[in-house]
Amino acid sequence: MGWMIGRTAAMADPAAARAKALDKLRGCAELDDPESLVVPVLIEALLMAEAYRGARHPFTFLPELTDSVDALLRELTIVEKSKAWAEP
Repeated sequence: MGWMIGRTAAMADPAAARAKALDKLRGCAELDDPESLVVPVLIEALLMAEAYRGARHPFTFLPELTDSVDALLRELTIVEKSKAWAEP
């Protein structure tokens, strides 16, 4: 996906990385059912954070979080491309 921030950019300028992510998430308002995509991401993020808290082992819920994030980003990209194609 072309929008990706990348680890180096996120570490070098977290504020800019957050702004870029927020800009991408503004497209949520145009999704047919944003809650069905956003809520699973938030739930998996919460579970991952709780699973990782105080531990020094691999993230327990990382695959689910990755899948949820990928689904959300796919839908947002579709919305963006649809808007671009609709412009004269």
